[in-house]
Amino acid sequence: MKRALICGVSGQDGGYLARHLLALSYEVHGTSRDAETSSFDNLRRLGIRDRVQTWSMAPNDFRSVLHVVKKVDPGEIYNLSGQSSVALSFEQPVETIESIMVGTLNLLETIRFLAACIRFYNAGSSECFGDTRGLPADENTLFSPRSPYAVAKAAAHWQVANYREAYDLFACTGVLFNHESSLRPSRFVTKKIVETVRRIASGSKEKLILGNTKVVRDWGWAPEYVEAMHLMLQAKTPADYVIATGRSVSLEEFVAAAFSEVSLDWRQYVESRPELFRASDLSESRANPAMAAATLGWRAKSGVKEVVKRMMADEV
Repeated sequence: MKRALICGVSGQDGGYLARHLLALSYEVHGTSRDAETSSFDNLRRLGIRDRVQTWSMAPNDFRSVLHVVKKVDPGEIYNLSGQSSVALSFEQPVETIESIMVGTLNLLETIRFLAACIRFYNAGSSECFGDTRGLPADENTLFSPRSPYAVAKAAAHWQVANYREAYDLFACTGVLFNHESSLRPSRFVTKKIVETVRRIASGSKEKLILGNTKVVRDWGWAPEYVEAMHLMLQAKTPADYVIATGRSVSLEEFVAAAFSEVSLDWRQYVESRPELFRASDLSESRANPAMAAATLGWRAKSGVKEVVKRMMADEV
């Protein structure tokens, strides 16, 4: 039986990845900073809480990481931990950089120190590309991060590449574009939109208050993206991959699709306020996921309309 350790198993991607690996007959272990007090609500919603063994681990503490990895002895490690909000990273830059950069380094150094045959996946981010002037980003596009979160993810990406080349580790980064689901926390704009539209459809007199609705993003369905993570670690050789649908739309279109699900005209219920515009926000984000299709055989199946429909239906 294959054994996997998911660092950050309580998050959206951690829950879906755990479910996917269990369906493939893996023994699944997961970490949280304090596993004894964490509710692991996402694992419970997915009906798999009792099938995932959980451990307390602080990614920024090397001793903590070393202890858990030695105890679990996994064949695969998925690093999904760290502060995950771009907006929050401007308010907590030190926490963001430490949780992502130091956490990734500790995992890599643990694998090197143990000389273990562990395949390592690192969660990267499309935010690393910054402003590509409307051109689709691929694996050869230069990074130009524009937030503390993106800076941290870019540094972690190069740490993985360095350990892969210097120490011959099987280590990969998945540069994932936006991927959504009903397990998203409310602070994410897609979940905020869906929750507000549901309330308005139920009779609430409120408005949906947003920042810049003209931003363009590539939105996919999260459960499909964790399949790409797993495929990366099954490949013959390690490499970094852009994971996306390859189709970008504006936030305005996302909002319109959500209101369309409840037969309402979004323009009557939405306000865009300049004070909510994000510092150094990217106006447009586009992707070219051709390498993942050619090498891994992975392609996104769901576009933004399917994503919105599933989130509105609270599908997991």
